Amino acid sequence: MQANKKIALIGTTGSSFYGFRADLILQLVQQGHIVYALTSESTEECLEKIKALGAIPVRYQLSRGGLNPFADIQSFLQLKKILRDIQPDIVLSYFAKPVIYGNMAAKAAKVPMKIGMLEGLGYTFTEQPEGQTIKTKLIRNIQVLLYKMAFPCLDKMIFLNPDDQYDLMEKYDLKVSEVYILGGIGLNLMDYPYSKAEISPVKFLFIGRLLKEKGVFEFIQAIRIVKSKYPNACFTILGAIDHQNMGALKQEQLNQLIEEKLFEYPGYVTNIKDWITDTSVFVLPSYREGVPRSTQEAMAIGRPVITTDVPGCRETVVDGVNGFLVPKWNPEALAKKMCYFIENPQQINVMGLESYKIAQENFDVFKVNKKLFEIMGLEEINEKTG
Repeated sequence: MQANKKIALIGTTGSSFYGFRADLILQLVQQGHIVYALTSESTEECLEKIKALGAIPVRYQLSRGGLNPFADIQSFLQLKKILRDIQPDIVLSYFAKPVIYGNMAAKAAKVPMKIGMLEGLGYTFTEQPEGQTIKTKLIRNIQVLLYKMAFPCLDKMIFLNPDDQYDLMEKYDLKVSEVYILGGIGLNLMDYPYSKAEISPVKFLFIGRLLKEKGVFEFIQAIRIVKSKYPNACFTILGAIDHQNMGALKQEQLNQLIEEKLFEYPGYVTNIKDWITDTSVFVLPSYREGVPRSTQEAMAIGRPVITTDVPGCRETVVDGVNGFLVPKWNPEALAKKMCYFIENPQQINVMGLESYKIAQENFDVFKVNKKLFEIMGLEEINEKTG
């Protein structure tokens, strides 16, 4: 019988634990392990939700996007003290800064097993149509320097897609003794029941923050092209404006587009699966992803996907089977594939069923967690204990 382990998960937002790690935490706790959830951004409500999963929440200070080295040193020292007090057997850090400072702190605290997971490389590694700014390149160089300091502290590294491993580790000659490709953090598929799509009318859905790198501007341009040919075509955009982001859609632009009745805009919603169920085709023309959760959700429900042939997105679509891959930054190509579904609505449920099959095979959270347990050196988990 395996001895129970102390496991420290180091993330940032409290919501990332109960939103994306809930099944992992529940399964670890059910197996008798003690789980600590280290969060740098959380409300009291967040902490209660983490406790309800059976984990022990611990707060620490970290500026997610800040470049203040003194603040980051403070975060490192605080994490080191927390880990020395907890004395975990395993640390699993995710997101860029926790992977950097969490694992350096874990090494300093003499944690036996240190694992990092990057679910995408972020804005600084995302190509832009007009090229990256000098500031973005500088920030990326700083990030790479920090990774060069942190990666030697790691025992194992996890990426969601092979492009991220290549673009970070191969290009910058970073070494970790064991590297794994997870292929998506997965979904509890019981929460996303399959349904046949309504195809009269054909409805297209975009989900994501209204940011340039999510492809929202290309999507809007493509809508105009499609509507010039099919004025009654239906489009919905779900997601909030990120007012802090330079590449965000501006509120006045959004207001004008809503007035124009170009698409339906309910804003940020929490009942995403209801919106997916009510749509025909899911569209995400992103510039780069880890493996996008919204696409996994759409596929699990049985919707075909149109997405870009870029890292992360290309992991979700077999071109011509469960949807289409289109070139990035190309609204004309995107519009052409949306018109295909309007002109061939019978293909929506044919391709949607293929999406469902791919999701069952690749995005089942219990299969993903089985891999994570193996990476952490824990005994195999029971099937579908959630």
